[in-house]
Amino acid sequence: MARGAGRAPAAVNDAPIASTASPDSVRRAVEAVWRIESARIVATLTRVTGDFSLAEDVAQEALAEALGSWPASGVPANPGAWLVAVGKRRAIDHWRRQARQDERYAQLARDLDEVDSPAWDPDQIEDDVLRLIFVACHPVLSREASIALTLRVVGGLTTEEIARAFLVPVATVQQRIVRAKKTLAAAAIPFEVPTPDEHPARLSAVLSVLYLIFNEGYAASAGATWMRTDLSREALRLARVLAGLAPREPEAHGLVALMALSAARFPARLDAAGEPVLLADQDRTRWDRGLIALGRDALTRGDALGRGRGPYALQAAIAECHDVATSVEDTDWERIAVLYEALGRIAPSPVVELNRAVAVSMSEGPATALRIVDGLSTALAGYAQLPGVRAELLIRLGRIDEARAELETAARLTANEGERAVFERKLRALG
Repeated sequence: MARGAGRAPAAVNDAPIASTASPDSVRRAVEAVWRIESARIVATLTRVTGDFSLAEDVAQEALAEALGSWPASGVPANPGAWLVAVGKRRAIDHWRRQARQDERYAQLARDLDEVDSPAWDPDQIEDDVLRLIFVACHPVLSREASIALTLRVVGGLTTEEIARAFLVPVATVQQRIVRAKKTLAAAAIPFEVPTPDEHPARLSAVLSVLYLIFNEGYAASAGATWMRTDLSREALRLARVLAGLAPREPEAHGLVALMALSAARFPARLDAAGEPVLLADQDRTRWDRGLIALGRDALTRGDALGRGRGPYALQAAIAECHDVATSVEDTDWERIAVLYEALGRIAPSPVVELNRAVAVSMSEGPATALRIVDGLSTALAGYAQLPGVRAELLIRLGRIDEARAELETAARLTANEGERAVFERKLRALG
């Protein structure tokens, strides 16, 4: 349960309270609110308290209080505002215990007494989320620590999900996050968006974080849901804000382009039953033409700066090839293979090579691609997509028994239920 007395926050902003609910329904409501609003709640509390670790602590205390009080009082009409208000009160309790009744405490107390003041300012909260990302990506932290911390707090990813994304042990991720919090507290980092001359020192890490958050939404690393579109759309929104803050950075526009062109396919990536639909089987008339136009425009903006394409812009160009094609057969696979080759030179990665192999299989044939894939067995050991791609190539080569074994391995390795269903569906199709 939450510590400290505090006043009952039932009437935050005069919000009506829903009827009483069962503990199970309350738990589900709390989980849903936290999944959707956690980044904004923590970001707002960080701005208010000026202390990242304290903000996380009081947010968790607010969650505990919600679990204890909502079954009796009902779920508030605005649960996010309720949690922020309780978090602020827990911060007051903390400062009171620490005998820090300074002007910050007094002002916060006065704000809480002004019932007519809005308790939830969406515009300010959106700014707070971006500030939180910049704080977590401060140069005082290592790049790995910055990314792990931001994915945990802003992206809402578990340490297990982050570990899978980086192919490292869970303990390593946990240590990075703990060290990052301690470093930020020791350095007393201000909660603010840096000035333009400070952008270069942080921009690369911020872009990486947004990219990884989007990817987790595009293809969730674990869980029952294949996609988390809310996560991807939030990453796209933040990327567009960031591009506005750094209009002379081509990779900021490249990332917006990549996200928009990829998100354009969201409407066709699930069928009516919520099952995954692979690219070859998608109804392309359902793709979002507005997002395609947005992505292509962002790619043009980045190119107009005349500094060449970086990793995000190259990936956006690959996504553009898919989005403008009328079918899989009509896709310019040769160009995609060349773009992946360029990407592999400036941002080498075994996953990039695996994707290049898929493009090569379509432009040159499965035998050539299989040789590329076989060379990645060590680098991508434990990565479900490796046997998944290998199985597709083996099927095209008529080596069905080998393909079946690869699909079984892929299904065993993936932690995402939707992706596992895809592999199992392909297994059944083999007979």
